[in-house]
Amino acid sequence: MELILKQDVQNLGFKDDVVTVKNGYGRNYLIPQGFAILATPSAKKVLAENLKQKAHKEAKLVADAKALAEALKALEIKITAKAGGDKLFGSVTSANIVEALEANGHSIDKKFITSGVVKRVGKYTASVRLHRDVIVELPYEIVGEKA
Repeated sequence: MELILKQDVQNLGFKDDVVTVKNGYGRNYLIPQGFAILATPSAKKVLAENLKQKAHKEAKLVADAKALAEALKALEIKITAKAGGDKLFGSVTSANIVEALEANGHSIDKKFITSGVVKRVGKYTASVRLHRDVIVELPYEIVGEKA
């Protein structure tokens, strides 16, 4: 089944992508939730026209995302967490990285940050998706704080 995505769907595609999925997934989940529409020939023509009109706006978004990526690369993020030795009491997730970025003046939604769950002190990297074409590796360090 061919569908046109109306919004970003994790592990499937981005808005305005034409994707092929199994019939049940499309008919029972994507279409009823409003995430996609059927990719009929007329819908594909409308999509092509919309993409043509969005092309110059897209270029500006990519430029802004690249500028933000350069600003993020220059940051040194240190997250303090309570620890016993080198093992943390609890964990550090993408929500903690979002808080550290907001403290430095950058507002990024946590669903665009992929870091995994970290339970030890040390240096790590998180992947931040600023745009479908701009993904930046963000280094950060977890510093232990005596409990």
